[in-house]
Amino acid sequence: MDIKEAIQTRRSVKHYDPAHQMTEAEVNELMEHAILSPTAFNIQHWRFVRVQDTQKRQQILEAAWGQAQVVDSSLLLVLCADLNAWEKQPERYWQHAPQAAQNAILPAIENYYTNHHQGQRDECVRSASIAAMNIMLMAKGMGYDTCPMDGFDFDKVARIINLPHDHIIVMMITVGKKLEDARPRAGQLPLEEVFFTDSF
Repeated sequence: MDIKEAIQTRRSVKHYDPAHQMTEAEVNELMEHAILSPTAFNIQHWRFVRVQDTQKRQQILEAAWGQAQVVDSSLLLVLCADLNAWEKQPERYWQHAPQAAQNAILPAIENYYTNHHQGQRDECVRSASIAAMNIMLMAKGMGYDTCPMDGFDFDKVARIINLPHDHIIVMMITVGKKLEDARPRAGQLPLEEVFFTDSF
């Protein structure tokens, strides 16, 4: 499947075959492509929690107000991000870059994020969201369907996965083999209503 077809056919699927299992090789392939998504300053602050435990899935089902895709999907991912990744050995993110680049970027990371709490959070949400699209398009190319989710109690899910205090949850994504097609698109805005040149 080419990228154009993946974009056109990707839909948010709610009904999955609960008997289907993804192989470890498939999960690893999917996630290896997730982490190729870009991040500001190459900080790579996304963190992905794969929820396999049946009891935890049931708890998340309750936190998601009974949305069955949480337990029926082959893969349940909680997309999180580390708010303080910028200060946790940032030299790791640039270890293979020329020394001149490291000398420029590492101070820039510190200058940008220090005491810039909104910036820290904004970058986490942006980066995890870009990774989410990688996951959904890659999954589609692998023959799977997905559903991005924010319809759940974030605090409850944070407790279930033991989210560190300096991390946030951005969304969840379910991945699996669909049993039912998504409903037809409800109403796509015309391009001219949302696409502008130079200014509004």
